Amino acid sequence: MSCKGKIVVRYSEAFKMQLIQELESGKLDSIEHARRSYGITGTTTIQKWLKKYGRNDLRAKVVRVEKPNEQDQIKRLAKEVKALKSALAETQVENLLNRSVYEVLCHEVGIDPSEFKKKANMPPLAKRPKRPRKKNK
Repeated sequence: MSCKGKIVVRYSEAFKMQLIQELESGKLDSIEHARRSYGITGTTTIQKWLKKYGRNDLRAKVVRVEKPNEQDQIKRLAKEVKALKSALAETQVENLLNRSVYEVLCHEVGIDPSEFKKKANMPPLAKRPKRPRKKNK
């Protein structure tokens, strides 16, 4: 069978069952070995057959056993993480706003924001000479 120049190979149910039986019995030591031995070109073909026809012994599994209180704890922790992320986002926005206000105020007073941070012993703003203000038209 061919589809636009590509050869499509179909395998019988009996062949699939035989290959799965050989893998499960240990006659073939790995899926990759079976794939090379029988000339199967698809990299996930045998895994799909195992899922459909096999005992699922050869498929990788992750088993997680949880007690009911652990499930509740995971849900509670997920809610807490969500709340903390939200609080962090609010704090970052507030910090950005405060920094912007700080820069505007420094500009209004005539201070370079980077210099103001460097000089910790600057005199209070009340003792500084006032900058001449622009006259409104």
